[in-house]
Amino acid sequence: MTVSTNNPDIQPLLPRLAAADPGVRRLALIALADLGDPDGLPWLLEALAGDPHPTVRGQAASLLEGWDEAPVVQALCEALADAEPAVAEAAAQSLSQLKDTALGEILLPWAEHPQPFVRASALRALKELRLPASAPLALRALQDTEAGIRREAVGILGWLKHRPALPALADRLRQDADPQVRRSAAGALGFAHAPEVMQALQGALADPHWAVREEAATTLGKVGDASAAPALVAALADDYWQVRLRAARALGRLKVPDAQAALIELLGHSISNLRKEAALALGELGDHAAVQALRDAAEDPDPEVRKAIRIALLQLQP
Repeated sequence: MTVSTNNPDIQPLLPRLAAADPGVRRLALIALADLGDPDGLPWLLEALAGDPHPTVRGQAASLLEGWDEAPVVQALCEALADAEPAVAEAAAQSLSQLKDTALGEILLPWAEHPQPFVRASALRALKELRLPASAPLALRALQDTEAGIRREAVGILGWLKHRPALPALADRLRQDADPQVRRSAAGALGFAHAPEVMQALQGALADPHWAVREEAATTLGKVGDASAAPALVAALADDYWQVRLRAARALGRLKVPDAQAALIELLGHSISNLRKEAALALGELGDHAAVQALRDAAEDPDPEVRKAIRIALLQLQP
């Protein structure tokens, strides 16, 4: 180590920090971090940047989590390009825990780094910071060749509720080759009520991947536009019960009367979670015509379903 100190708490650790054995150095870094003394920061930074052993560099990267200071963020960004994946992953994890929005400016250039892992990690950290300056960068990243980077970009734009991104997000939902990007886009579109949003979300209820359909149904319930009712009612017959469940929940929120017959039918479904959601949705619809069907199902074998039915019946009391 090239750093020196007169700190009496750190002095006893210096021989161990300079030991030939990487295991000893790693444990010394942990002891140093346990002190919680800012005077120990130079050793952590030096170990991250220059220790010859990847386990020591990785440990330093992990121990720097929570240090919201510019030199730490810069060092962690540089470690994203470490040749050892474990070190880079530890640096990415520490960066994802940043809380100080002002430090996001340091991350911005790294989000356009030549290495895909570095780009994705920087974008993930930026998402948590909700830095407005990251929106233009995220819009560009929607066109990245790497699906993981497009997913992170979608997350940033959704968390920022960046309205200029609506057409681009709707486009990702309609045609991205990666189902996880499409699913993320379906979730991100929930912050705005606009024609292109509704069109893309309703179209996504026919997506070939069930998780995309599930997320689209969830978001349609959040957006709160009754024009989605026919598509959601159709989704109650989806091959996957998870999609049916989210569609039932959305229809309950939207209070769609035309959904009642299909929801009553779901009270007899073999999946208890779906029966529960159908009961709750029937209560939210507020139509007293569902009372008899709910009473007929009141002895359901699942206690959570029985509870949902009781709640629904209370909602339907005159």
